[in-house]
Amino acid sequence: MIDTAHLSPWLYLAAPLVVIVAYTVFGLSGFGSTMISVPILAHFLPVSYLVPLMALLDLISAMMIGSSSREHLSKLELKRLVPWMLLGFAIGVTVLVRVPDVYLRVALGIFAACIGAYSIVNPTLHKTISKFWAIPAGIVGGAVGTIFGAGGPIYATYMSGRLRDKSQIRATLSTLISISAFSRAIVYAVGGLLLHATILMGGALLAPFAWIGIKIGHRIHLGLTQEQMRRTVGALVLCTGLSLLARVALT
Repeated sequence: MIDTAHLSPWLYLAAPLVVIVAYTVFGLSGFGSTMISVPILAHFLPVSYLVPLMALLDLISAMMIGSSSREHLSKLELKRLVPWMLLGFAIGVTVLVRVPDVYLRVALGIFAACIGAYSIVNPTLHKTISKFWAIPAGIVGGAVGTIFGAGGPIYATYMSGRLRDKSQIRATLSTLISISAFSRAIVYAVGGLLLHATILMGGALLAPFAWIGIKIGHRIHLGLTQEQMRRTVGALVLCTGLSLLARVALT
């Protein structure tokens, strides 16, 4: 899948730092790790390699957060989203296998920039949205999650319009990401995208840095309002998306 002999030496410095920052965001909000890590690490590695790798790290990390905040979980919203999310997975995996990597980079950069800008400008949804928005949110989030490993912002946008407590949103999101990551891992394995020694090795090497980030993010989460949290994550996502688009334009 990748030629480890020709990797940039900068990757070995960048990857641990990027993963710590990405999972600080994850520990803070319950999602966003892939939106931070993949656009930056895509400068060094193929997106088709990074997305399955981050699915493994997301699965472990989401289980850590979910197990410590189960009392805040909204089971009703999970039941609404999960069936449609699974349908989105089936749509997204076909795209991931067939689309050239350069197009994935461009699409990921645009998606990240748009979601980041929206989170900054609209940190709060003041009106409760209809429960039927779970259908497009689940399908689009599932497809985007399979292609980019980044369905979290879609789910977060939906749940921000349904739930008001930031701890409830984070707990529900982390559980949803855990289900998403597990399902994506199965899809990637069946599609031949996951069962590679380089992916398993990368997951093992980066897992400790993800754990450090989660611990940092959890401490920050306790001191932020929901609006501050969305704006902080949005700014990071916007910057990484623009960075990836600039890199594609210059190559």
